[in-house]
Amino acid sequence: MKLRQIAATILISAATALASVFVYSKYMQPRVAGKYQNGSQAVPVNYTSYMPGTKVSAGGPVDFTEAAHVAVPGVVHIKTKTNPRQISSNLQRSRSILQDLFGDDYGGDGENGGRYYTPGQMASGSGVIISDDGYIVTNNHVVDGADEITVTLNDNYKTYKAKVIGTDAGTDLALIKIDAEHLPYVLYGNSDDVQVGQWVLAIGYPLNLETTVTAGIVSAKARSIGINRAGRNSAIESFIQTDAAVNQGNSGGALINTNGELVGINSAIASPTGSYAGYSYAIPVNLVKKVVNDLLKYGNVQRAYLGVNYLDPTRLAMLSDDQLASAGISRNADGVVVAGVLANSAAATAGIQKGDVITKINGVATPSSPVMTEQIARFKPGDKISITYLHSGKEVTRNVQLKNINGNTDVVKITVLDKLGADLRTLDRKDAASLGVTGGVLVNGIGSGILQQQTNMKEGFVILKAGNTNVNTVDDLQHALEKSPSLKLQGVYPDADGVYYYNINAGSGVAL
Repeated sequence: MKLRQIAATILISAATALASVFVYSKYMQPRVAGKYQNGSQAVPVNYTSYMPGTKVSAGGPVDFTEAAHVAVPGVVHIKTKTNPRQISSNLQRSRSILQDLFGDDYGGDGENGGRYYTPGQMASGSGVIISDDGYIVTNNHVVDGADEITVTLNDNYKTYKAKVIGTDAGTDLALIKIDAEHLPYVLYGNSDDVQVGQWVLAIGYPLNLETTVTAGIVSAKARSIGINRAGRNSAIESFIQTDAAVNQGNSGGALINTNGELVGINSAIASPTGSYAGYSYAIPVNLVKKVVNDLLKYGNVQRAYLGVNYLDPTRLAMLSDDQLASAGISRNADGVVVAGVLANSAAATAGIQKGDVITKINGVATPSSPVMTEQIARFKPGDKISITYLHSGKEVTRNVQLKNINGNTDVVKITVLDKLGADLRTLDRKDAASLGVTGGVLVNGIGSGILQQQTNMKEGFVILKAGNTNVNTVDDLQHALEKSPSLKLQGVYPDADGVYYYNINAGSGVAL
């Protein structure tokens, strides 16, 4: 009997030892060195530049010391300086008799007055080192319009001058670079694996303090709060919402999981006061990776479009049952309801029609428009994806090739219109007729760029003339600016009297 007990004890001990070896070999070994950051073929890194001792699972004990130890060295303090700028104001609300008789050189301010200077500004934010040779991800709004950018490291407080590699207002991301080597960096995680209720840490430099770490949980995913302005491209908002305390200065900092891996870039807070009031928002790292790689390879983001107009849940809730019935739309649709399809688009090729419901992109469920737009934003024009949608109650899956904003698969280069930083649309015939003009360009939205930095132009302005060139379409405006980047934009506001003028210089150095 004793021999059996001894034998059983030996067997149990052996099994325990083997299990311990298996667990250690699978979970406790150091990260393997690799040349590229999580599969990126553009950002070289060295996984051995810092090494966490133990990989902590997301559901493990609530001890954040190891995660903070791993990630804090890779989060930097960014300070910006903006020089005083001359701003072109709306120069006149109505024309004088002298101007009607003798031209715009008469009658007070005319078209050559109405300028003023804005004072210089100092600001600060945070950034995340993603490679050992100095590439840093931050928010576009942290560096937007800055004339000088400095980066201070966490460990030795050494400061570097930084240059902008590229920015994307649509996702509020920017990639900057400092001339340094052998830097600590933060490893990419996988934002798709982030779960509601999971512990996360926010790391940054709030309120001009030194490195600060706060903890919270993921309170929601795929949030859209309507703060991004994208210029000609669509804004992409599919935030990770947390209750980790974030304040001014945290922008561009890291949201990490308990393994110390980057799962998001902190970007915004929801607050009635401007200070932290319970919720903060981070850009998912899987979207960050795509934007970073595009900025490195092309200098701008190659954004893919499905080619649909859609109804978000808020808009859907506002429609009456009769309106929904007439449009053939179900109020209980478990997906994104299509409100319209652009001709020759990927959606049109897939056979999607108004009233259909998009339920999956590449097999990933799309219960809301933020989820759908984020999934599509991970691809570039020319990429093929599968779309699953409901048509007349039947599920259909099609493979399609995504296109760019111009309706083809060519690489989209930065143009003078991109420098304007505005959502520009050719005025439709009905609106043109109501204004008594043959055409024009509607400034539907103003984001980061020349119009925001050099003028006080407001949304809704209709451009009728650029320099001496009449403007009827967006193409007319582009040709005029390519011919003469420094000129005067002339136009009207539909709800105001008179003609307005704005002087711009599209050839000047601005943050893109």
